[in-house]
Amino acid sequence: MSDFIKPVGGAPIASGFRIGNVWHLLPWVLALAFFAHQYSFDGSYLSLGRTVLIAILFTLSVDLALGYAGIITLGQAAFYGFAAYAAGALSAKAGINDPIAGLLFATVLAGILGAITGALILHTEGVTIMMLTLAIASILQQIANQWRSLTGGDDGLSGIRMDPLLGLWRFDFYGKTAYLYCLVVLFIWFIIAWRVVHSPFGRSLDGIRQNPRRMRAIGTPVWWRLVAMYAISAAMAGSAGALYAQTTRVVGLSVLDLLASGIVVVMLVLGGERRLYGAFIGVLLYTVIEHYASEKNPFYWQFFIGILLMALVLFFEGGLMGIINRFWPGRKKAKTEAKAEGGAE
Repeated sequence: MSDFIKPVGGAPIASGFRIGNVWHLLPWVLALAFFAHQYSFDGSYLSLGRTVLIAILFTLSVDLALGYAGIITLGQAAFYGFAAYAAGALSAKAGINDPIAGLLFATVLAGILGAITGALILHTEGVTIMMLTLAIASILQQIANQWRSLTGGDDGLSGIRMDPLLGLWRFDFYGKTAYLYCLVVLFIWFIIAWRVVHSPFGRSLDGIRQNPRRMRAIGTPVWWRLVAMYAISAAMAGSAGALYAQTTRVVGLSVLDLLASGIVVVMLVLGGERRLYGAFIGVLLYTVIEHYASEKNPFYWQFFIGILLMALVLFFEGGLMGIINRFWPGRKKAKTEAKAEGGAE
């Protein structure tokens, strides 16, 4: 288990967050500033902010599987939707309305589902894996559609109620508690993801992604490590699904739809794979374009997304984060210094 948490080169736990890398604080400061601004006014955009935070968490889970492990998946909605129904049913059917309990319950179940399905499909490679992930999501969607007594079928699962968070903060109409709740969960998962990808385990996955045969030749348990990362990714997507169910109080079949998986992949490509913060930028960019372009033309706004996606893929490697890394010398210097210090310790 030490491979999952020990940083490369024996660097300290906070190696990625030293003073030279204060830019790491930027997204979190902006998120809190947005909350403070909305809290001071009518809070009308807090629900949108909450949706963005959930989408970032969902996209980050895809980055772990697709970006870092090289698992070609278009079925990440399977874990997102499964956890959403699990958290919703725990409240609506079992009467357990504690948000933390529901979140943990759904996250663990999604992680278990990821481990089981990963063990089944990760013996294959490439397009075969992609088709199998699609098949799993489709199977779960049909089960949700037919199991009306539990899921409500195409009518959706309603009747979800949430007790005050930690017995103190009520989920109000404006979504103030929900926003901070989602932000804290995202922060915790981001720290976990950061430690995983910068550990020997994460570095070995980078080698597996580039050349699995060579990694097998040097004795790396390729299959087990892929299954482990897939399970972590599934658990993260499950947390996003649970947050969605708990904060919207309704779950429909759309959470298991192919479109849900496709959109987060587009968001990830826009922001940049294997960069963690690419999920933040990709989701924000997609949301802004969707909001303003759809106001101009509600039928063809996706045209702008398509043009931007083609431009980034054809002319810029690594999405918008790749552009930032290319033109921000301070970012390059901080990254080089962090690697040097990590290897020297």
